[in-house]
Amino acid sequence: MDRDSREWWERVAGGELAVQECAACGTPRFPARAFCPACRTEGWRWRAVEPVAEVESWIVSHRAFGGAGPGTVVRVRLAAARECAMYGRWLAGREPRAGELVRAIFSQGADRTLVDWAPME
Repeated sequence: MDRDSREWWERVAGGELAVQECAACGTPRFPARAFCPACRTEGWRWRAVEPVAEVESWIVSHRAFGGAGPGTVVRVRLAAARECAMYGRWLAGREPRAGELVRAIFSQGADRTLVDWAPME
């Protein structure tokens, strides 16, 4: 956690998904960073977004990593901020499908709340 991402982690802990939005041009961005990739200005604000995304890709880990057991990690593109992609654990008993709509699940990790993904079903 750093100065740019601190508020994101605080919002996630409260069950809210958010992205940074450039104060100058309005470009959404994730992960949090100091400069806008579109206009290179420093100002930003946080914007809550609907916790819905589309599966782009995934990997299956067969080994435990970072305290988590084997499992699937998905890369999703946010429906409300198409410029923003996120990664998280896949929480379903089946393989994800490319293009599938998913919803964020806020799960308690060892030291913070994490964003995982599950089918919209």
